[in-house]
Amino acid sequence: MTTTHFFGGTIWRGAGEATSRSLLARDGVVVALDDEADAAAAAVVAASPADLERVDLDGGFLMPSFGDGHAHPLFGGLEAEGPAVRDCRSVEAIVAAVGEYAAAHPDVPWIFGASYDPALVEAGLFDARWLDEAVADRPVVLRAYDYHTIWVNSKALELAGIDAATPEPVLGEITRRADGSPLGTLREWGAVDLVLDVAPTRPADERRRALQRAGEYYLSHGVTWVQDAWVEPGDVDSYLDAARHELLPVRFNLALYADPRRFAVQLPRMLDSRRRVEALGSPLLTANTVKFFADGVIESETGALIEPYCSALHKHGMSVWQGRDLDDAVRAVDAAGFQVHIHAIGDAAVRQALDAIERALDANGPRDRRPVIAHAQLVDDADLARFAELGVIACMQPLWAQLDPLMTVLTVPRLGRERADRQYRMHSIDESGAVLSFGSDWPVSSGAPLDGLAIAASRQTADGVPAGGWTPDEILPVDRALDAYSASVAYQAFGDASAVDARDAASAPWGRIEPGASADLVLLARDPRELEPGELPVLPIRATYLAGSPRYRAAM
Repeated sequence: MTTTHFFGGTIWRGAGEATSRSLLARDGVVVALDDEADAAAAAVVAASPADLERVDLDGGFLMPSFGDGHAHPLFGGLEAEGPAVRDCRSVEAIVAAVGEYAAAHPDVPWIFGASYDPALVEAGLFDARWLDEAVADRPVVLRAYDYHTIWVNSKALELAGIDAATPEPVLGEITRRADGSPLGTLREWGAVDLVLDVAPTRPADERRRALQRAGEYYLSHGVTWVQDAWVEPGDVDSYLDAARHELLPVRFNLALYADPRRFAVQLPRMLDSRRRVEALGSPLLTANTVKFFADGVIESETGALIEPYCSALHKHGMSVWQGRDLDDAVRAVDAAGFQVHIHAIGDAAVRQALDAIERALDANGPRDRRPVIAHAQLVDDADLARFAELGVIACMQPLWAQLDPLMTVLTVPRLGRERADRQYRMHSIDESGAVLSFGSDWPVSSGAPLDGLAIAASRQTADGVPAGGWTPDEILPVDRALDAYSASVAYQAFGDASAVDARDAASAPWGRIEPGASADLVLLARDPRELEPGELPVLPIRATYLAGSPRYRAAM
């Protein structure tokens, strides 16, 4: 029996709860706090001193570990397998990085890399011929930050059969030169899949390494539960493979991707994927969710808007599901007992997602379903209260709520100032009574919760711009932001005390610190509530615990 006594610092139990100074965990579950924890620890020492591990917090801040309510860990882990382009600040630097990788890996038949900054080029339009300068004899596929866009070389276009005569695909865009030939930038799945469908599957060992690498990345940032928000059938195999090899360092829930082009044959496969995951019985892996895309992203004018884009006065973006197809698909997966998780960026997409969820509730009757709308970048005033009314969780990405180049160069010009200032209404959602959870969308953006928390609590860039914060009415208090990244994600994951009735650490509730909860904890060097928001990204994480086990300890 493993017993651990934490003492010597501040123990934050969750927003609205009193803090504690002492915690005792046994076999991965919190059993006592404060005086009771001290007394129980003393009793263990008296009976068998070797059975007690003492953890001196040394003035630090112990809190429930973070969760990530929306991310793409397999994508994030795979980025390290290809050319390193994420930190490149020019097209020339990207081309050089691809060339260096190609020279060092002459036997790799396809070169995959991520993620380049689409704001480096006007309108995000990248030319295949630029990549040809680095590699002309092998296909190159680079993903943009948003993961809705790829930039490819001419060889990749050739192998995919994309030329001037290729018609525009459903749910996608082939950007073109004046003569109609493909430029090299492909947007959204209909176009992206033209290339990916002829590309080889990444090797199993790469995918195992990617998941292990992603889990270790998360542990170093205090995260112990992750929602993978885009899982294809082959990805399920990768997760099962990694779980069998005991390579999953954190808990993952899989959101199985629903594609409107082939949904009719997907649902039976989704049910089979869930069954296979349940049959494995890993405490670190579930597959309880289905992911829908309602639209694309505003930066490429594929986010679905009620009013048209400023840059194209008759263009409202892209609705992924037509007519009542989203309603029918959401109702079907809800009836099958899956949690619904819908990507909705524009206000028209958010409305469509809310409508679909409402109709599923009416059709399928009451149950504890906890549907999620991810991103909710732009929510119309008429729809704000519907999140709480329908029990919809708003899983938002706080790091995006800043006036960085992606916002100022690509987003604001497309929305106009007045509409742009209604983005990421986190405080409004929270005040409405809806559940606000946080996710990172990593590797689209940083998976470090402290990075996102700094923006949530300031609405400023790292340089402190603008003074007082962008749309300051939407700033969240730090303790509420901490809760959004812990207790609210646990609620989204059905991991809170209201959904879990268990005594063992593998299935005990998490997200708050209280007797009976799993000892999923993160130790910060200082109390984040006492720091300026700009100090949060550099606040050291000393340790991360999963079910009482120290899965990460910072080098001292």
